[in-house]
Amino acid sequence: MGNAPSENPCNFTPQEMKRLYRSFKKMDKDQSGDLEIDEFLSLPELSQNPLVRRVVQIFDKDKNGTISFEEFVNGLSALYSDNENAKLEFAFKVYDIEDDGYISNGELFSVLKMMVGTNLTEIQLQQLVDRTIIKADEDFDGKISFEEFKKMVKDLDVAQKLTLSPI
Repeated sequence: MGNAPSENPCNFTPQEMKRLYRSFKKMDKDQSGDLEIDEFLSLPELSQNPLVRRVVQIFDKDKNGTISFEEFVNGLSALYSDNENAKLEFAFKVYDIEDDGYISNGELFSVLKMMVGTNLTEIQLQQLVDRTIIKADEDFDGKISFEEFKKMVKDLDVAQKLTLSPI
């Protein structure tokens, strides 16, 4: 079940926690105390985002298929944080589907496929993935570590793009 805004693991102010809790309760259409993927997808601003399912998986720390209020707050904390490394870790997790600390060729293909849909053929997408892995993989182990990922995206301003406005 979802928790009331008593715990604050992310340094949100009490007022921000109350706003987050109100937003959480509003999203919780079935009033179960947890958010399911369909409740996220019911929001117009998220319904067309191809990575929503992946982000929900990242928020779902206990892997039970729903997001508690605590998981919701913890998940959002990286996006509201001033900590660039926390934002990069979040971005890395989007691609690290197996949660093993590396982005494999297959994981990169899967996430990019979510993002590009049918705009590229499977062959074009695989070529893009292969080029990306070759370019980023400094230790030649066939996968991208977090350190390699940070170097790869350093000029893309990923942390700034992952910043949410104040609550």
